[in-house]
Amino acid sequence: MEQGEEVKTTIPPGVEIQERGEIYFFYRPKVGKEEAHGSDDVQRMYIILRPHHHSSIQLLQQDAKEEEEEEEVKKEKKEKEVVRLIVMGRKQLPDPKQKKSRRPFWGFVELVTNNIQDVKDALKGEEYYTKKSGHRHQAPARALGEGIYSILKHHININNNKKKMHTHLVYKLQLPPTNINIKDPQEALNVEREASFLIQIKNPIINKEEEEEEEAGGSPPKKKKMKKMKKQEAVFPGHLQAEFGKLGYHAADPPEFLNYQGCEFLLISASDDIQQELGLELKLPHDDDDDDDDDGMDASCSDLVNTFGDLAPTDALLKGIWV
Repeated sequence: MEQGEEVKTTIPPGVEIQERGEIYFFYRPKVGKEEAHGSDDVQRMYIILRPHHHSSIQLLQQDAKEEEEEEEVKKEKKEKEVVRLIVMGRKQLPDPKQKKSRRPFWGFVELVTNNIQDVKDALKGEEYYTKKSGHRHQAPARALGEGIYSILKHHININNNKKKMHTHLVYKLQLPPTNINIKDPQEALNVEREASFLIQIKNPIINKEEEEEEEAGGSPPKKKKMKKMKKQEAVFPGHLQAEFGKLGYHAADPPEFLNYQGCEFLLISASDDIQQELGLELKLPHDDDDDDDDDGMDASCSDLVNTFGDLAPTDALLKGIWV
């Protein structure tokens, strides 16, 4: 997929783009099931974020350079590329149409890498054996959606002309195609065509102390389950940990918080209409096409299909059906 761009249709004061890139959605059927036929059959829901790095040196804007120098720049750019694999605890997104509920949905960063093969390995199927259940089969993840995203800061005025800042994760899908009428898995897992969520990062130090106290008195089953899902606790460097102070949560500013495995966060429904909410339009590469029959991106141009199509069934992505 070509790189999308943000277009401010109105210029709202206090909206700052912090990061943008490509976003993919996947789900995995439960252990022992070869297919999912509904949300009850879903073991996990994944989000993949692939940020674009505009800070990298643009070769086309440079004067003529020696080949050796260009190779060095390409190497540096590749080293800066990051792919994040995220797990949603409720196995779905918050419903962006339910703005009044404001129910937070917990998630965590399972993997951060600059090697896409690591993500492919995490999403593939596997066979394994347990003493309790014997031979077990885990089906590969299924592709669910592909699009572009931004993480942005939003400043709003409150009493006495003071401003309050929060962060949003916003996205717009390019696949599934717009011309298909059935989008069963997308509807069941609340993956809308576009959406805006408030995003808050959890303080690993304060919350770890609370968890230890709860465990001493017998922690609730729900919290034990959440802890079991994670493979490791987040350890932020000093300059990021200092952003929390004594608070339990902090805005995703900077988005660098999400570059640390084990990072926990909350998503809260904000809107299913980004332009109406923020005055911001996420523009996909085909949005300016004059073709009245435009159905969206050709699957052959899909980075998701080209990257993961050999391991992840794509019927949910391209046909909107459970698989």
